[in-house]
Amino acid sequence: MADFINVAVDAMGGDNAPVEIVKGVVDAVHANDHVKVYLTGQEELVRRELEKYTYPADRIEVVNATEVIETAEPPVMAIRRKKDSSIVKALNLVKDGTCDAFVSAGSTGATLVGGQVIVGRIKGVERPPLAPLIPTEKGCALLIDCGANVDARPSHLVQFAKMGSVYMESVMGISNPRVGIVNIGAEEEKGNALVKETFPLLKECKSINFVGSIEARDIPAGYADVVVCEAFVGNVILKLYEGVGSALVHKIKEGMMTSLRSKVGALLVKPALKETLKSFDASEYGGAPLLGLKGLVVKTHGSAKAIEIKHGIFQCVQFKQEKINEKIAERILEDKEEIPKAKTETDFL
Repeated sequence: MADFINVAVDAMGGDNAPVEIVKGVVDAVHANDHVKVYLTGQEELVRRELEKYTYPADRIEVVNATEVIETAEPPVMAIRRKKDSSIVKALNLVKDGTCDAFVSAGSTGATLVGGQVIVGRIKGVERPPLAPLIPTEKGCALLIDCGANVDARPSHLVQFAKMGSVYMESVMGISNPRVGIVNIGAEEEKGNALVKETFPLLKECKSINFVGSIEARDIPAGYADVVVCEAFVGNVILKLYEGVGSALVHKIKEGMMTSLRSKVGALLVKPALKETLKSFDASEYGGAPLLGLKGLVVKTHGSAKAIEIKHGIFQCVQFKQEKINEKIAERILEDKEEIPKAKTETDFL
């Protein structure tokens, strides 16, 4: 039991719950002997799905939760009122130490609010960011923040850069990851007030490898390993990434079916194309971790299939094994005095 990494999974969250969620959990425990999953949700429905599979009974436990938080519900109110919901029950398992991490394809707002209110932040962390891995030409990059902090301050972005660097070093194995801040140009003097105030702070930060500004068009080329921005910009980048990728794949398939010659060509290139497109499949990376909390919280896409749930659980295992929380806490505390106060216009008067 002591060797298990315990992961709470919201069985009722997402468009494909509980069918795909349960399948992903079963696949995960079969593939990794060191994980135990606590499935929170309406027990009768969850057990009915589990009956379809053979699995080690000692490594999947069902925790009954009679309520479900819907996507359209106001998150703060939902967390307060629905104490017996699958999300709240799972987050409390992380809070009381029963579980090391939590995975959900359900309400993003409730997951973000619940993570901060129930699980709590690591000491010294000002704002936990949501940080998905996105595919690039050179592998992948961490987009931080993409949904948790729309009105971020310069000090928040500096912490995002530090937490992102720890994640890419420890989880993805990238030595001295390059950190870039999203901007409308490469020049230091460009950008809005937030970027202009944050840029010099990142330059002075000794614990990160800051490479300067990165334009949106350079993100897919892999110019940076950690892409720093506030949540509004990050979410726009993420959604555009998904949309363009989907449209491009659709157009390629459409083009390959236009004639007999193109169909023959498609048959010949299919294996190579499939392998190439697989490297750009976001589901291969699991979900987006909410970094800076006392326990790991992972938010997968609302339309997540079993493979994404499985990889989200694997993400939790690696996160725990690499002691990411401890490393983030250490980095934040050791650098606390290093962050200079951002200068405002009044400082120059």
